[in-house]
Amino acid sequence: MNLSNLKPAAGSTKSDKRIGRGQGSGRGGTSTRGHKGAQSRSGYSSKLGFEGGQMPLQRRLPKFGFTNLKRVEYKGINLLVLEELAQKSSLKSISVDTLIEAGLVNKNARVKILGNGTLSVALKVTAHAFSKSAAAAIEAQGGKVTKL
Repeated sequence: MNLSNLKPAAGSTKSDKRIGRGQGSGRGGTSTRGHKGAQSRSGYSSKLGFEGGQMPLQRRLPKFGFTNLKRVEYKGINLLVLEELAQKSSLKSISVDTLIEAGLVNKNARVKILGNGTLSVALKVTAHAFSKSAAAAIEAQGGKVTKL
């Protein structure tokens, strides 16, 4: 057996329908396009969402909601994560740069420390925002909270 002997399995390939090759082919005349209308013409391509002239769905439905352009997105980091990071790397202070190096946040992200979990060590934590419970938990352990 070699490459010149290889063939597809019998019946697995078919030749394409050849359209517009005269009346004797059975697909001449209008060439399966029907009579008149945009789709019978050459060069036709429909617009996305076009419904034959009927008002398209995206224009029939009402607009709703509100997008606040000044919204600030934060990446939430729980106390549980800070505890694990501090124990693993034996850290006394955690900043946004520390979280970026650990791969927990993107370098462009704003960080908010959230209060899920507990701390067993005093940490100096620097971030963009803190929840009340997180700030209270850090300070209860003798740590320090610094907002950027």
